[in-house]
Amino acid sequence: MQITQQLAKHVRDVHFGGNWTSVNLKDTLAAVTWQQAIAQPADGNSIATLVFHIHYYVDVVTRVLKGGPLDAKDEYSFAHLPIGSQHDWEAMLAKMWADAETFAALIEQMPDHKLAEDFVDAKCGTWYRNIQGIIEHTHYHLGQIVLLKKRLSA
Repeated sequence: MQITQQLAKHVRDVHFGGNWTSVNLKDTLAAVTWQQAIAQPADGNSIATLVFHIHYYVDVVTRVLKGGPLDAKDEYSFAHLPIGSQHDWEAMLAKMWADAETFAALIEQMPDHKLAEDFVDAKCGTWYRNIQGIIEHTHYHLGQIVLLKKRLSA
């Protein structure tokens, strides 16, 4: 299996299931209501904010994979539109699912040798570092979401 195919599989696994941790975003968020999603703990971010934050970087790199510029700022990665209904929450999730699949499909189309090339600029590291970093970043915040969900149901 090519490395790009394996990376795409990991993107799908953390979003939709099949990874060796048996925890994924889609199953974890399936029963979360919009009220739970926006509940603001005193010591951190809401589930909705973490979902937006995860998706922000997938979206940014997807746009670069499609030939666009790297147009992102870390301070925007937590700044989502207000969620005021179940419809708003479900729309956020639907966009994340669709964009995760697009991201994975674009990674699969990359030749493996591109992974060693600079991602936009040498200061950003390689394509591999950025894609693998997004996977690790997603797992990290998925763990936070799981803990927040447990706190909300306690």
